[in-house]
Amino acid sequence: MSLLSGLNEKQREAAAHDKGPILVIAGAGTGKTRVLTHRIANLIETGKAKPWEILAITFTNKAANEMKERIGQLIDYSIDKMWIGTFHSICVRILRRDIDRLGYDKNFVIYDSDDQKTLLRDCIKEVNLDKKKYNVNVIKSIISNEKNKRNTPDKFISENYGNFQLRNTGEVFSLYEKKLKSANALDFDDLIIKTLKLLEVDEEILHLYQERFKYILVDEYQDTNNVQYNLVKILGIKKTGESNVFVVGDEDQSIYGWRGADINNILDFEKDFKKAKTIKLEKNYRSTNVILNAANGVIKNNCQRKGKNLYTDFEGGNLIRLFETDNEKAEAFTVAALMRKEGRENNISYSDMAILYRTNAQSRALEEGLIREGIPYKIVGGLKFYGRREIKDIMAYLMLVFNQKDDISFKRIINVPKRKIGQKTIDTIYEYAISNNISMFDACYDVKELGITPSATRSVQNFISIMEMLMIKKDVMSLSEFIQEVYEDTGYKSMLSEDVTIEGRSRVENIDEFLSAAMDFEERYEENSIEDFLSHTSLLADVDKTDESQQDSVTLMTVHSAKGLEYDTVFLTGLEEGIFPIIHQDEEDDIEEERRLFYVAVTRAKRMLYITYANERMRFGNHEVKSRSRFLREVPEECFESSDSETFANKKLETIEKNNSTNRRKSYKNNNLFKGVMNYEEKQEPKPKLKSDKLNTGDKIMHKAWGIGTIVQMTGEGDDRMAVIAFDNKGIKNVLISYAPIEKI
Repeated sequence: MSLLSGLNEKQREAAAHDKGPILVIAGAGTGKTRVLTHRIANLIETGKAKPWEILAITFTNKAANEMKERIGQLIDYSIDKMWIGTFHSICVRILRRDIDRLGYDKNFVIYDSDDQKTLLRDCIKEVNLDKKKYNVNVIKSIISNEKNKRNTPDKFISENYGNFQLRNTGEVFSLYEKKLKSANALDFDDLIIKTLKLLEVDEEILHLYQERFKYILVDEYQDTNNVQYNLVKILGIKKTGESNVFVVGDEDQSIYGWRGADINNILDFEKDFKKAKTIKLEKNYRSTNVILNAANGVIKNNCQRKGKNLYTDFEGGNLIRLFETDNEKAEAFTVAALMRKEGRENNISYSDMAILYRTNAQSRALEEGLIREGIPYKIVGGLKFYGRREIKDIMAYLMLVFNQKDDISFKRIINVPKRKIGQKTIDTIYEYAISNNISMFDACYDVKELGITPSATRSVQNFISIMEMLMIKKDVMSLSEFIQEVYEDTGYKSMLSEDVTIEGRSRVENIDEFLSAAMDFEERYEENSIEDFLSHTSLLADVDKTDESQQDSVTLMTVHSAKGLEYDTVFLTGLEEGIFPIIHQDEEDDIEEERRLFYVAVTRAKRMLYITYANERMRFGNHEVKSRSRFLREVPEECFESSDSETFANKKLETIEKNNSTNRRKSYKNNNLFKGVMNYEEKQEPKPKLKSDKLNTGDKIMHKAWGIGTIVQMTGEGDDRMAVIAFDNKGIKNVLISYAPIEKI
C-alpha cells in the first residue's frame, strides 16, 4: 500500500509535490500536520532526500516532537539527524557552529526574560535614569520590537531624538546591547536575528546550508514575523532561483498581529517565491456542517484572505445555541447548567468541554459559576483569577489591614511596589519578630532598634504609616471604595500604570475586574465587610487548589490559547461589542484580526457549540450596558437553533431552572448535594435530624461520600438550615444539614 494512500485527493497532491515552492492553505481541521508528516516521509521513502537534508520548522516544541513521532511511525529510517524544531532551536544549532564569524564565542549563553530584566535594571541605573519613570517591561518590549524591525540603537535614538524619554530609552538599548556582547550572551530575539545576519554576511555559510537543506518545510506560516520570513527566504531561495520551500498555513487563523506576525507573508507567498503552486485543503475532519457554515459565513467578510470554503462529509449536526443573559453572573450560571445537561443527556465528560473567552479578566465570573456548581476546571494559558500575582498582592494588603499578625501577607507586600526595603532588612525584621515573639508588623514599630540603615528605617516607617491610615479608612468606607483606596494609596496603581505592555494592560484589567467582583459582592450580600469578602474570595482561591489532578475537568482559556485545540463541546462567551470584538481604534485591520479570532474559536468545536452574551456586564467597576457582537449578525441565521435568540434563551433558561428545581428536591430526598444557586423556599416535611445538631462555622465534619470538610458558612434556620462546606478533596459544597450524611468530628 502506498504511503500516501490514506490521504484525500488534495492532501495527496500536496504531500506528493516534487520540486518547486508550494503554499498549502490548510483550513481549520483539514489535516495539515498529516500532510506535513506524510510529505517528509514520502521525500525520504522515495529517495528524493536524506533525513538530514530536510529542514522542518514549527512554532512550538510540542508540535516538533509530535511531528517526529508521526514520521517515525510512517517510515523505518532513523530521524535522529533530521532538523525538526522551532525557529529558535534551529537557529541555536546554526549559531553554535558558526557564531564565531560574528565575533562571539561558540559557548554563548542565552538570556531568558528574567535575565533580560536584570540586565536592563543595571543599564537603567548605569545611565542614571529614574527607574520609576523607565519601566523595565516597557523598555524590554520596545527593544524587542526594534530588534525584530532590525533597527539598531543608533537608528532608534536618531529617529526619536526629539523625544527626551525615548532618546534615553535608546541609550539604555545601546548599553544593553554592549553588555550582552561583553557577556557573550544572546536574548531570544538575537537567536533569529544573529542567524539571519550570519547568513547575509557570510556567503560560505549561506551556501553550506542552502546545499544541505534540499527541502524546507514551515508550519503555521501565517504566524511568521519579518525576521522569520527573511530567514526562510534566504535559506530557501538559491542564487539559481531554485526553491523547494513548502509552507503550510491559514490566513484565516492569523491572530498574532499584536506580537509581530505579518499576514502578508502568507498572502504574498507567490510574489516572493516565483512559480509557486497553491493547494487549498478545505475538507474538514473535525466539525459538523453547521459549525463550518457558521465559520465560513463570518470569515468571508474579511478582505485579507486567499478565499476558501470549509466543508465536511458529515451531514447536518446540532444547531448552534445562542443564549442571551442578563449579566456575567447569569452567563456563568447558564454555562454551568448547560454543562451538567450535556453530561446528563449526552454523556459528555467535562474534559471534552471548553469555555473560551476573549480576555483573561472574563474568567473570574465563569470560575465562580463553576465553583458554585461544583464543576472541576483548569485554566490554560494563564493563572486562575484569584491566583494571579496582582490579585494576590491586593488581597495581601487587605488581609494585613484586617490581621496584622499575618506575616505571610506582610512579607509579600512590604516591598511591593518597590520601597527600598531589601531582603536583608526583611530578614532582620523577621529575626527580631521571632526573638520577641511578635508579628513582623509589630516589629516595625521598633524599627530604630533593628540596626538597619537610615534609608531602610524611613522606608519601613512610611510603610507602617500607609497601613495605619488604611486601617482607619476601612471602618468608614464601603468595601469597593476601600479596595480602590488600597490600590491607590499603596502605590500599586501607579506601578501598574507605568507598564504599557500587553501584560501590563492585562494586569490593570484584572485589578478592575477585582473591583467589579467587590461591587458585585456588595450588591449580593448584606454582610459585606472586608472580613466577609476575604472569607468569600479566600475560599474561592482554596478551591482553585483542589481537583488539579482530576482528568475530568472543564478547560477555560482565551481564544488565543485555544488555537490548535479541539473539543466536543465549546462554550464561546462574552459575544458583545467591546468584548469580542475588542477594538482599540476600530481600524479595519483590527476588525479583521478579531474576525479571524472568532473563526478560530468557532472551529474548535467538533459536535456542539454554545454562544453566550450579556445585556449588562460589570467592567472597570461600572455596570455597562452591552450590545450583541457584530459577528453574531454575520453567522447565517439557519445555523442557530432559533432565529429569535432571546425567546430561545428564555425558554431554555426556564427549562434549566425547572429541571434544577426538580432535581434539587430529588437530591434532598436522596441525601445529595444542593445544586445551583436558587433559594430553597419550599416547606419540607419533617426529616431525620443530624446526630450532632449543634453545628457552627469552623466545625470539622465527615461526609460519607466526600470525606473531611470544614463548615465555612451557615444560613437558614430549622429544617432549612444550610451549610457551605469546604472539603479537603472535593471543593466547596452547599448542603441541607437535615438531609446531608454528615457527622461532626
